Order: sequence, then C-alpha cells, then structure tokens
Amino acid sequence: MVRKHLNILLVEDNPGHASLLMRQFENHDLEGCVRLVTDGNAALDYLCRRGKFADPTSSPHPDVILLDLRLPGLDGIEVLRQVKCFNNLDRIPVIVLTSSVAHDDAELASQYYVDGFLVKPVDFEMLRQVLDDIGIKLPVASSSWH
Repeated sequence: MVRKHLNILLVEDNPGHASLLMRQFENHDLEGCVRLVTDGNAALDYLCRRGKFADPTSSPHPDVILLDLRLPGLDGIEVLRQVKCFNNLDRIPVIVLTSSVAHDDAELASQYYVDGFLVKPVDFEMLRQVLDDIGIKLPVASSSWH
C-alpha cells in the first residue's frame, strides 16, 4: 500500500546513527514525519500517548517503528515484546535496527513477531526493500521533508 503520508517512529539512542538515517530520508525526498525518541521508556510513552506524548496531533501513531535493540532503560527487545502485546499497537510493523550481528538477536526478535531486521549502518535501499516486503511503499514527495 502506497501511503500519501508516512509516520515513522525512530527509536535510536546513538545520535550519529539517528542523524545518518534522517539524512538518508531527506536525501530521498520522502514525504513524511519521523519522530525520534532515544530510549525504550520514551518509545512506549510515545506509543501509549503518555506524558509529553499525550497529544495525538504532535504524536501521531506511527505507520512503522524503526527500533534499535541496544537502548538505555528498556531495551529494544522489551519494547518489541510490549508493542506486540498491546491490541491497539500490535499491528504496527516493527523493523529492528541493530549494530549487532548476533544470530541470537534476530532469533529473539523473531519470537516477538518482528517484521524486519537490519544491521546498522542501514543501507537505504535495503530498508526500502524490507518496507516493501511488509507492504509499505515509501512515498516520494514533490515538496520538502516535514
């Protein structure tokens, strides 16, 4: 399904990795919004609209979650587990982004129904392919990034 507007929740604690991914989205002129949170607790607060994320206008539910595994607070596996347990969140596709090449990470994530798994640094075309595989086509905008 091609979406006119794509909301992405990026859960990444490494500023360099977050910046690299944001630049890739900008370089591809993609229309959409990326919301960045830097730890697992903030990710769940965002998804459950708690605290500073209570306003649905500034914290819209994401169409996809890009989730680092190694996070301060709650780690990415626990965030994934909780997302896939909530009835209103379990349909949101989650793509794990990690610098780990450990087979155990992929296996553990798959136990919690992860939708995709990519090793950082993320190649944009590989991300596009994973999104395509789960039915999300990245829209190309004629206007600037939001």
